[in-house]
Amino acid sequence: MKKLLLFALLISAVAFGREKEKPLYLDPTADIEERIEDALSRMTLDEKIAIIHAQSTFSLPGVKRLGIPELWTSDGPHGVRPEVPWNDWGNPGWNNDSCVAFPALTCLAATWNRDVAQKYGNALGEEALFRKKDVILGPGVNMYRSPLGGRNFEYMGEDPFLAGKMAVPYIHGLQDNGVAACVKHYALNNEERHRHKTDVEVSERALREIYLPAFEMAVKEGGAWSIMASYNLFRGTHCCHNGYLINDILKGEWGFDGLVMSDWAGTHDTREAVLGGLDVEFGTKVGKKMPAGESVYDIYYLARPYKEGILSGEFSEEGLDNRVRRVLRIIFRTSMNRNKPFGSMCNQEHLDVAREVAQEGIVLLKNESDVLPVKKARKISVVGENAYKKMCIGGGSSMLKPIYEMSPLEGITERAAKENIEVVYSRGYVGDTTTTQDGISSFQNLVDNRSKEELIAEAVANSRDADYVIYVGGLNKSLHQDCENRDRLEYGLPYGQDELISALAEVNPNLTVVIISGNAVAMPWIEEVPSVVLGWYGGSEGGRAIADVLFGDVNPSGKLPFSFPVKLEDNPAHYNGKTFPTRGKNYYDEGIFLGYRWHDKMGIKPLFAFGHGLSYTDFKYGEVKLSSAKIREGKNLTVKIPVTNAGSVAGSEVVQVYVHDCEASVEMPAKQLKGFEKVYLQPGETKVVTVTLGPDAFRFFDEQSMDWKTEPGDFEILVGSASDDIRQTAVVKLQ
Repeated sequence: MKKLLLFALLISAVAFGREKEKPLYLDPTADIEERIEDALSRMTLDEKIAIIHAQSTFSLPGVKRLGIPELWTSDGPHGVRPEVPWNDWGNPGWNNDSCVAFPALTCLAATWNRDVAQKYGNALGEEALFRKKDVILGPGVNMYRSPLGGRNFEYMGEDPFLAGKMAVPYIHGLQDNGVAACVKHYALNNEERHRHKTDVEVSERALREIYLPAFEMAVKEGGAWSIMASYNLFRGTHCCHNGYLINDILKGEWGFDGLVMSDWAGTHDTREAVLGGLDVEFGTKVGKKMPAGESVYDIYYLARPYKEGILSGEFSEEGLDNRVRRVLRIIFRTSMNRNKPFGSMCNQEHLDVAREVAQEGIVLLKNESDVLPVKKARKISVVGENAYKKMCIGGGSSMLKPIYEMSPLEGITERAAKENIEVVYSRGYVGDTTTTQDGISSFQNLVDNRSKEELIAEAVANSRDADYVIYVGGLNKSLHQDCENRDRLEYGLPYGQDELISALAEVNPNLTVVIISGNAVAMPWIEEVPSVVLGWYGGSEGGRAIADVLFGDVNPSGKLPFSFPVKLEDNPAHYNGKTFPTRGKNYYDEGIFLGYRWHDKMGIKPLFAFGHGLSYTDFKYGEVKLSSAKIREGKNLTVKIPVTNAGSVAGSEVVQVYVHDCEASVEMPAKQLKGFEKVYLQPGETKVVTVTLGPDAFRFFDEQSMDWKTEPGDFEILVGSASDDIRQTAVVKLQ
């Protein structure tokens, strides 16, 4: 009897204990902040420490005891990266980790189309969902400061307004799928070679007006759930530890409630990271062999050293809790979001999006004598290594393993076959023959032992009697070209391409040069060549998109997101003997005058201006109308401009609205982009394009008050087709 009584008491005690400890608050309809506080209250110190640093190359551990799943990140910004092993960057040999390769972000920016950016983000989000990725490490919104920047192809150009406005719908598309965007690299990551050592000194005004606005838009308008800090230093402190950038501006002024993660191996000190506001540490290079049973991740700066600092009283547990809250917040929004869809992978819809982005981003730079589009022809000579070379393998962390990659040669040949046009191919030059990165191969053999003279002779012979010559060259994703961790060594084209292009121009007047690149390049042959096209890195459907434009199936509508200087010294990062890249102190002496702002200030005529891009039709602009001749501070201004397709081909025009402060107390640029809209018009059709300028279009950052300032006076509204092609102007008085 006593045994039965004891057993009953034991059962009652267990039942009482279970009733007392309520289950983890997992109701997906509950407020996320309630769920965060409930989970946080149940976590041990070790669990809190574990969740703020990596457990593998790309993941955070979650809390298994509480049923909180892992958080998985993935590159790039252009597609879902192939899988990597737990602890390194090799190839684990999966056969189901291919993806749709979307065009590089320079190409997306060149579309100047917010709707296309939303489609891009949505398709990428669906692919990430299917691969069970919670965070995509993108988009990149750093400013294009020099055409030698190795990572420029991952960013969105030289103008903060354009970059921010294109990033916002990309972020929405991703996060509507329950996949977090991780906007990078915060901030001032403008070169690669010395990215861990360069220490940027920039004026507060330039910081606020040029280098931060795209990040601010991503946070305030895009609602980004995570931010990646950059490698470089800013005013003496690494950006992963920079309290002014992270605590004061990002989390303080902008009210960012997401998490800030380090770039991989971007963390250097426990105390600086803790005080500087870093939330999550990834990729630290420990360089130490651990005892059996221990992991290198346990000695990360935000791991055991942080825990020891808390136990010793050096750091407060409250600070740790704030970090954990941010990690839990992104977990509840992504991996624990029960309402997110399932995703899809490598389907036709995603390929269609990739093709549409590539089509709209391609820029027709020059087209004398209407060489393009290709008309009746019997023979086309295609020349150049980049016509054949696959471009998704390489470039650093944005490297992809596409389900397929349609090369320009394949796209042109496929399209030419519809009209029974013969296509002959000549290599023309030999560049880097490497075809693998991190164990992933493009399965091409690029080795060619012929001499330069033999290659040029073959190309000239094949081109002499062709109806059209299409040269496809430019850069590639090898080191010292468009590639992470290195910058370009020269502004000119590599591998002797200039000589080859001139040789082709001598034997055939119907020559089109297609540049595959994420950067501006020198064009010493520009007067010899009637037609030039900027094809970017177009992803899986890039070759078809190029053929679509060359043959006129698609009317080109891309506009440059950065300027092409004639020579390198015309760029402010290289002006007057400046060095690039820079190890140590890096003074951005040009201040706010980046890109077209610099060219306007110095009276420098660019090779091709920011916003430039031709069409197979002509667009006429009518008289600009403002909603008012006078506005008060803090009010919007509506700009209306009728645009007519005066040609015979349907097409799209990007209407660009710039603002100039005529009476400022500080030096102002001649113009700054403050609005744009893309409009599609049938031949003869007219539409009135409406652009709304917000109060921020009329302000500058005042370094005396350390705040934004608007001054009364006249503002010139300039409407045009490019920064150097202003069609209409008007003046508004701000009171």
